[in-house]
Amino acid sequence: MVEELGRRKVNDGDLYVIQFYNRLDESNKGEIACPTAGEARKWMEAFDHAKQQAEYELSRGGSTRNKLNMEADIDLDGHRPRVRRYAHGLKNLIRIGKGPEMLLRLTSNLGGSGTSNRYFEGEFGDAIEAHEWKCVRTVNGIRIFEDVADSKRGKGALVKAVGLVDASADTAFEVILNLERRKRYEWDMLTADLELIDSYDGHYDVVYGTYDPKYLTRWQSKRDFVFTRRWFRGQDGAYTILQLPAVHKKRSSRSGYRRTPINPSTWEVRSLNSPMGSNTTKCLVTHMLEIHSSGWLRWKKNSSSKFEKTIPYALLSQVAGLKEYIGANPSLSFESSATVVQSKLSDVSTSSSEFEDLEVQDEFYDAIAGDSTSSSEDEESEDDAEKKKFKLKNVSWAISSLALKRVSASDANKELDPTVPSVHVDASQFSGSLHKGRDETDSNCWTSPSGTGFMIRGKTYLKDNAKIMGSDPLLKLIAVDWFKVDTATDKIALHPRSLVQSDAGKKLPFILVINLEVPAKPNYSLVLYYAAERPVNKNSLLGRFVDGTDMFRDARFKLIPSIVEGYWMVKRAVGTKACLLGKAVTCKYFRQDNFLEIDVDIGSSSVARSVIGLVLGYVTSLVVDLAILIEGKEEAELPEYILGTVRLNRVKPESAVNH
Repeated sequence: MVEELGRRKVNDGDLYVIQFYNRLDESNKGEIACPTAGEARKWMEAFDHAKQQAEYELSRGGSTRNKLNMEADIDLDGHRPRVRRYAHGLKNLIRIGKGPEMLLRLTSNLGGSGTSNRYFEGEFGDAIEAHEWKCVRTVNGIRIFEDVADSKRGKGALVKAVGLVDASADTAFEVILNLERRKRYEWDMLTADLELIDSYDGHYDVVYGTYDPKYLTRWQSKRDFVFTRRWFRGQDGAYTILQLPAVHKKRSSRSGYRRTPINPSTWEVRSLNSPMGSNTTKCLVTHMLEIHSSGWLRWKKNSSSKFEKTIPYALLSQVAGLKEYIGANPSLSFESSATVVQSKLSDVSTSSSEFEDLEVQDEFYDAIAGDSTSSSEDEESEDDAEKKKFKLKNVSWAISSLALKRVSASDANKELDPTVPSVHVDASQFSGSLHKGRDETDSNCWTSPSGTGFMIRGKTYLKDNAKIMGSDPLLKLIAVDWFKVDTATDKIALHPRSLVQSDAGKKLPFILVINLEVPAKPNYSLVLYYAAERPVNKNSLLGRFVDGTDMFRDARFKLIPSIVEGYWMVKRAVGTKACLLGKAVTCKYFRQDNFLEIDVDIGSSSVARSVIGLVLGYVTSLVVDLAILIEGKEEAELPEYILGTVRLNRVKPESAVNH
């Protein structure tokens, strides 16, 4: 297992740490410290490539082991030369950085060479969002948008500033996160005087700042503020930073300063692929925040309004400052990764009990792919290069050729055995601790939506990256359990009172049990039970997943989240991008009788713990959709299909039952 631990403060520098260990023996863990987030990402990708190569080579190594199983030890005695070759090849893998899978993630260059700089922001997710962004002003080369989807929003307006920056996403992310005053003075007119108060799990810190209102003339006194920052990098390489106002014991009211809460805001930084034949690197930077609607409406109607003298305008202007700063310092994109770090550790405290997120009050808003065994560029043949160029060229039509097609029933039904008569799955025979909703207005319940709100890989995805609209799920959701547990609990299906062990459950051809283990105080388990009307086709993708190795399952088990209703910052934190759960958190698989149980340990990842902590804070007001599927990587496995869905309506943590 390789896990990203985030950023650590060492003396006056920051390091990005990744951890690696054997899941069979977690007592011994190694760490690699990298000077930049980009280099940490390359290490992660290098390990992933090496692991895939080792699996492939060892699987052909003879009768003693023709496939790998993550639950068994691997005897490498007979493969020492190969292992040494893989270890030596890590250097080349790191130098390459972008593996062949990155080729299939490219999402710009739409419509051919004539429109190579265009992009469509709405196409970055895998779930259809309710936002409707309208560009209302262009300021200093930065577009400012308003979400006009909900005209009845009330006192808050959701706005964002979007800019195209001539740097990689890694570089822009590091500039935004850097607290060095001298550098921030060059681009940040509001939050330049910052001081780190606390740092927690590598993805979370608390920052104190001061501001002299020289340019915001409405203010008569100096201001200070405290806010938290949570950040993480998605599997698609995009960075998200969440900023929320907070209070902290170390920074109480300061004489001569008036404490001002900074608007809740998010930064999103996403790389864009370069046009063919170009070596330039670009990324899209989005800064989103919520502000009071009255001042916003006045500014839209009157360019001479006082909005330019407010915190929200200063925050939106940060994107313009960032763009100009990076443009004036091209060396930022080419800084050497060799950084000397002194051995003296920072004395920054890590006590998590000294601060709390600030509750937002009304007046607050007035302030604001294909696998490859190639390990070296030099070894790439001309044919391989031509294939890559062909794929790159076809990526230009990926989204522009998108048609909102749906997966036909016949495409998905081939996953079940057609030779066996189907049985009627009567959900009324089963019940869980969380009840099924009567309608969309019901709360603390679940329903099973169709898959039309999710975008999945189409039949031609390997050629043009085109995605299509999902259809009805293959499996039927029959029950949901919401448990409260002392510690994370696996093998829920073996419990005597589990519906899997009931007489009705034993008669079902196949049951898929998804156990989402939620870290909290107390811990929770959200258990989803899906049933099939016929046995699984052994020769199908689902059959190979159900009876395959854990490594195969980890590489294919995919989840797409979508916050249908809820606080906008939670929506940005969760996102709508598909996630390979086996690569993000620890998943355990238990196959027995007529069921497969997947235990998903959300607490095994510090990033996942941070996001789920934010979600639990608002869970009683959230409507969450989840889609489960198996990723298709070969032409015969496409189009993808939705395996199962669930909608969780405003779940109450206190309603969880003891298990």
